[in-house]
Amino acid sequence: MITSCDRRITVKCLRLPTAGRPISRVTLDLGPGSGSAPGAWAALTTREARELARRLLDQAALAEREATTAPGALPSPPSSASFGPASPGFPSF
Repeated sequence: MITSCDRRITVKCLRLPTAGRPISRVTLDLGPGSGSAPGAWAALTTREARELARRLLDQAALAEREATTAPGALPSPPSSASFGPASPGFPSF
């Protein structure tokens, strides 16, 4: 996908064959935007990828609520705690 600020985001599954057991990771590639510095990438375990997806959905819901909130009114908090680790063992983003 290409974002509204012209940054390409690619999500793929990376499979590494190993002698014992294959390793699979979800890769996230944040390409550079127009005229910006090089992008970044991450290789996530399936658990990490699901946690990131949950946090992105929480933040998208919050952004939608804020966009539809009447001027001067405070938006409702997200349905789950998105500002701290929601799952044990995961750092807050």
